[in-house]
Amino acid sequence: MNYLPIFVDLKQRPVLVVGGGHIAERKIAALLKAKAKVRVVARTLNRTLQQWASQQQLEWLAQQFDPQQVQSVYLVIAATNDNELNQQVFLAAENAQRLVNVVDDQPHCSYIFPSIIDRSPIQIAISSGGTAPVLARLLREKLEALLPQNLSAMAQISGRWREKVKVRLAQLTQRRRFWEKLFNHPTFQRLTENQQLSQAEQLLQRQLNQDYPIIGEVALVGAGPGDAGLLTLKGLQAIQQADVVLYDALVSDQVLELVRRDADKVFVGKRAAKHSVAQQDTNQLLVDYAQQGKRVVRLKGGDPFVFGRGGEELEVLKAHKIPFSVVPGITAALGATAYAGIPLTHRDYAQTAMFITGHCQPDGNKLSWQTLAQGKQTLVVYMGTIKAAELSRQLQAHGRSANTPVAVISNGTLANQTIQTGELHQLAALAEHAPKPALIVIGEVVALQPHLTWFGEAAQQFVLTEPQLFQPNNELQSFEPLKKIA
Repeated sequence: MNYLPIFVDLKQRPVLVVGGGHIAERKIAALLKAKAKVRVVARTLNRTLQQWASQQQLEWLAQQFDPQQVQSVYLVIAATNDNELNQQVFLAAENAQRLVNVVDDQPHCSYIFPSIIDRSPIQIAISSGGTAPVLARLLREKLEALLPQNLSAMAQISGRWREKVKVRLAQLTQRRRFWEKLFNHPTFQRLTENQQLSQAEQLLQRQLNQDYPIIGEVALVGAGPGDAGLLTLKGLQAIQQADVVLYDALVSDQVLELVRRDADKVFVGKRAAKHSVAQQDTNQLLVDYAQQGKRVVRLKGGDPFVFGRGGEELEVLKAHKIPFSVVPGITAALGATAYAGIPLTHRDYAQTAMFITGHCQPDGNKLSWQTLAQGKQTLVVYMGTIKAAELSRQLQAHGRSANTPVAVISNGTLANQTIQTGELHQLAALAEHAPKPALIVIGEVVALQPHLTWFGEAAQQFVLTEPQLFQPNNELQSFEPLKKIA
């Protein structure tokens, strides 16, 4: 993060603007809207600035810049077409430890002006850090169309009633849920849209008179394989409403960034050969937080019910009579293989797909290697890199060809995704050198990966040179060269 986004109170604070043309006018207009005391240094002022000066909305301080002028101001803006003068202003402000913005000169800015969506008192600032202002403006235009105009009225009513609500509802959790219910209330939304503010406040009063018991609940939410874009809409809503989020080691930083900022985030991950939180401790945390009346999200990489021990956690919640819900996620076997360009099934090469885990209960049933080694089947192995050698040996011993294509996918769906491909007899070596965490895929469909890859820098688009590239056969076919799209 190159710039910390903050909102500055400029009411009656002096701001120095060097420049008197159109660019300076745009900056001054924003400053006046923020009720700043604007001081202008410029040889001449354009017509609009002259009018503002005559109306005493700004002070025409001087015609020539003097470094001493920055000493008594809060912010500095250089908005001239004279690069040498702009440099002088920048150096003077830096020496005086004043925040300075040189318009359209990002390296000489200690702060920048974002694109603003104004629904005062609600304000949304969008910035590219000075790298792509046009992109920021286009994004602002899209958000402007999406955000309702009644946000301003809703926020103003909230401000007037905030203290009364605090007196009526002593606990923070109660107040949060009250406001959430009110802001989502269709009648409240309609009244504020129609500027029927007195009726909206009457509705608020009626809602406030109701009881708001604090009832804890837990949602098991699948975070998907990594790419935050694969998080479901319902999953996003859950983590943005949560009071506490318990997350595991496979939840990506991208997804964690979407969690509500004031929610408590508690790491309860388990990783091989590393410090781990015991499952019973995680279960107890879920119970404890819920019994405190909190909305708890158990955020799991992939899907909660696919090797995520979600069922075990729900059994504990059920025993303690704690309300719960489940939000499915895209499991790694679906997400990582799709981003790697490996279809799990293909009518010529795989009629079934099987998911297994490399970690089993010590006293659990042994794997049915005869079933796992069947041909024309895709085998996806979670947490299997440690036992890759045994996996390779057992599959070959039970009939799988040593030349069966395999892939090891690391950091699936993320920008640093890597894919190592080879044959079954090479699996142990591939797994040993693969970044962790990794997913193992075994089966004839892996041979399609070089031709179907699409994600990442190395991905290229291809078209078939022949109408039928694949011929149905019990044996894996060799692939003819493909014609690259220009």
